[in-house]
Parts: sequence; structure tokens; C-alpha cells
Amino acid sequence: MPKTVVIVGALDTKGQEFAFVRDLIEKQGLATRVVDFGVLGEPVFEPDIPREQVSQAGGGDLAFLRSGDHKDEAMKVMASGLAEVVRGLYEDKKLDGIIGMGGSGGTSIATTAMRTLPVGVPKVMVSTVGGGDVSAYTGTRDITFMPSIVDVAGINSISRAIYTNAAGAIAGMVKMETPQGADEKALITASMFGNTTKSVDHARGILEENGYEVLVFHATGTGGKTMESLISDGYIKGSLDITTTELADEVCGGVFSAGPERCMAASRAGIPAVIVPGCVDMANFGGLDTVPEKFKGRNLYEWNPNVTLLRTNIVENKRMGEMIAAAANAASAPVVILIPLKGVSMLDSPGGRFWDPKADQACFEAIKANLKPGVPVIEMDNNINDPEFSGKVAETLLDLLKK
Repeated sequence: MPKTVVIVGALDTKGQEFAFVRDLIEKQGLATRVVDFGVLGEPVFEPDIPREQVSQAGGGDLAFLRSGDHKDEAMKVMASGLAEVVRGLYEDKKLDGIIGMGGSGGTSIATTAMRTLPVGVPKVMVSTVGGGDVSAYTGTRDITFMPSIVDVAGINSISRAIYTNAAGAIAGMVKMETPQGADEKALITASMFGNTTKSVDHARGILEENGYEVLVFHATGTGGKTMESLISDGYIKGSLDITTTELADEVCGGVFSAGPERCMAASRAGIPAVIVPGCVDMANFGGLDTVPEKFKGRNLYEWNPNVTLLRTNIVENKRMGEMIAAAANAASAPVVILIPLKGVSMLDSPGGRFWDPKADQACFEAIKANLKPGVPVIEMDNNINDPEFSGKVAETLLDLLKK
């Protein structure tokens, strides 16, 4: 039985284009299933799943939406409905890959559905916004964007080549088989920054020597969100959250925030976790001229021309300590907090640019003051990058995993 590519789009305004792509995919020996999320006109060809089914899944009334006076509501209903339909197809093993085409509206609807699919499921989006910042559309998922170059409006000498490439891309992805590793290992996530690279590399080596595969995520906001989405999806057996710096950006309004729920995924997923207040001494901004005026008199460090670090203060560190404690308190599996008393980053070490024991202590004391009884805290007279500390972090997680 051939694998199936699900094709999603508005067949009233772009039916000719979708028919072209469908035929190309089928010529590659793959089955297709077309889902129509158009609202206004009639579909150019009959889809496998009609718009009425999509609208119903989204809790909307298609007759009401077809007037054209409620475009905002139509977008929400069809996006929600398409997500339900697509996820259902995947769970019923009727989807091996997905492709969509459209402008900003169609892109928003199609990628809402794509984001419900696990990492690794082929996803291709041909879009007029494909050449810009598509982070709002991709979220933490592996959606492959292809700029449409011209609008998705008819088949011409340019679009014909783009559509053909897109059909070939999704067909190739779906037909490829991921080779299995010789020895599938349990997955561990680890958060890292330039200022904790030495620590994470050492801990990772110890975990790998003990038979685990460690996935390292750069704590840049997107990295933390992606790490936690994989944890939430059930791929991960343990969390080595050494670099919780994204909390600093959430508290200070920096550019690398992963949201207020950062650190909560492992607790909610019920996997063993080690949490460290790593790099909570720094919030991140762009070039020096992008730093908010209220921080101009603070301790700033120009890491490179595009990254300026703000040294966090006592009040901000106290707030982060409370957030770390809240995450540990929510854990339904073993969790341990490790604290490096001689600095939480490379810059925050005795004599370093961000060395501020009072600010660090505010974080540490807030963690301990807000933890519920029974959550272990291990304090070590080391910097976070000392091998004694990173070794203890790895050994602690190994002990939790064995339990």
C-alpha cells in the first residue's frame, strides 16, 4: 500500500495549483488525500475531505462563514478544524507527509495543522511569506518553508517550477526511510549557552558513556521551547536543565525568552530532572543600541556586535529563584536542584565581569525558601563550569534515572 501525502489548501482560489501538485505527487507512486479549507467560492475539484467537515471539526457554521463578513472568525474556525482533521488522519495512520500552499492566511491555517504533528513527519509549506521570518508559523516544529517567489495564483513559467520542486520535495521526504541506529538509546535533553558549554560538554560525555543519547539545545528562546516540546511529546527519558537562562529574558524582557512556563515540561511529563540556575546572571538583547533605556545604567557586556548581555540584579534573581522552585514543586518524578556557589556562568566567576555574589545568593535563597519539603538541593563550592560540578550534575541525573 503506497504512502499517503495529505494536501491542504483553499480549493476555491487555488484549486488549479493544488490539482497540479496532486498529480505530480501521484506520478511518484504515492497516494494523496486532499483537504479543502476554502470558505467562499466552490472548489475547483472535489476534495477527499470537504470544507464542511473541516468547519464542523472547528466548531463553526460554514453557511455563516461563507458570507465573507467574518474573515477573522473563518480563519480561526478553519485553522482549528484543519488541525483536528490532520491530527486525526495521522493517528489513523492515513498521513505520511503533508504539504500546503498559500499566502499569509493560508499559511497560517495550514501550519496550525502541521504543528500538531510530531517532529520527523515530513511537512512542506509553499508560501508567499517563506522568505521572511517564519518563526510564528513553524513554532517548534520541523516545517520546511519554500518561498513561492510569485503569488500562489495560477500556473506560470515561475510557479510551475516552484510547484514541481515542492511536489518533489514532499514526495522525496515521504519515500525516504530513516535508517535505524545500530543501538537505539534513551534520550536525554540538555540546555546550553556559550557560558555553560564546558559544563554541558563534560556532563554530556558522562551520560553518553553510560549509554544515553544527549540532545543539546541552545537556550535562545526557540531552543528552550523546542526542547520542552520534545519532552511534552514523550520522546525524552530525562532532563539535564543546566542552562535556565531563558528565565532571565522572561523576567527582564530580553530577546531569548521561552515564556513563563519554561522549566515546567519535565515536571509535567513525569521524567527525572536536574535543574541548575545556569546563566541566570544574564539577559540578552541585540546590539548595544537596542538595550531598553531603563537598563542603560546597568552592568552591560557587549558579547558580540549583535548580542548585549545585561547582568541581572537581586530583584530579578529572586524572581527567577521562585520560578525554578515552582517548576521543581510541580514535578511528578524525582527532581534535584544543584547550585554552584561560585558562579552560574563563565562571566559570573570570582573576578569576572558578572561576578555578583549578592545577586546570585538572592536566586539561591529564593529557590530554597519556596521549595516544598522533600525536594533535594545540593550546593557545591564550585563555578558551574568546574568539572566537579558538571560531574555531580551528570551523576545525580544518572542516579535519578536508575530509580
